[in-house]
Amino acid sequence: MSERTVVVVGGTSGIGLEVAKEVVRRGDRVVLTGRDPERTREVAASVGEGATGVAVDISEPETIAASLAGIGAVHGLVLAAIERDANTVRDYDIARAKRLVTLKLVGYTETVHTLLGRLEESNDTGIVLFGGRAKDAPYPGSTTVSTINGGVEGLVHSLALELAPMRVNGLHPGIVGDSPFWAGKPEGVLAGYESRTPGGALATMADIVGATMFLLENRGVSGINLCVDRGWRIT
Repeated sequence: MSERTVVVVGGTSGIGLEVAKEVVRRGDRVVLTGRDPERTREVAASVGEGATGVAVDISEPETIAASLAGIGAVHGLVLAAIERDANTVRDYDIARAKRLVTLKLVGYTETVHTLLGRLEESNDTGIVLFGGRAKDAPYPGSTTVSTINGGVEGLVHSLALELAPMRVNGLHPGIVGDSPFWAGKPEGVLAGYESRTPGGALATMADIVGATMFLLENRGVSGINLCVDRGWRIT
């Protein structure tokens, strides 16, 4: 196992967990985070010898520095922590909106800020921020989500400029058909979305993991916002 360490924030479930598994599979170490300490330790143990679990809640950014104090040198960072929120202008829930804005825009930024000095300042270091296609493909109830993911796009640009030679990129998945959230939908729900992709299939978790590793590792790529959706909405 190499001495390289990748931190995956939001690595205890879904796509974040699959990214953590891939990091270990490739021979690097991973520090995965989740909100619940016991669950985070259990998930890390299930990933394997190269995984360590650290409890942190990035929706409470004032606690991030203390929570991450035990992490040493970092060679890659994936900010995959998300929360799903249905929030419309007509029935606007301020508390939910503030929590999600804080989690992604403030929490993501404070995590990077906290790890400066431990992130290797070289072109080999990649930072990946997760947004989503709702930034430019809104849907009813996506008022907060669309706005925040648009903010992630802007944050990628500013961080890439400020943190060079480290590389910062954004990843914006479309509907990921085999993810826990979408795979559990009633029969027929996904068919309408599948019909809107040129190949008649939705993106998979493997697609998102592959794109994440590309953005982490390719030294020629920084400041981009990559949509991974198998061409959804171009038909």
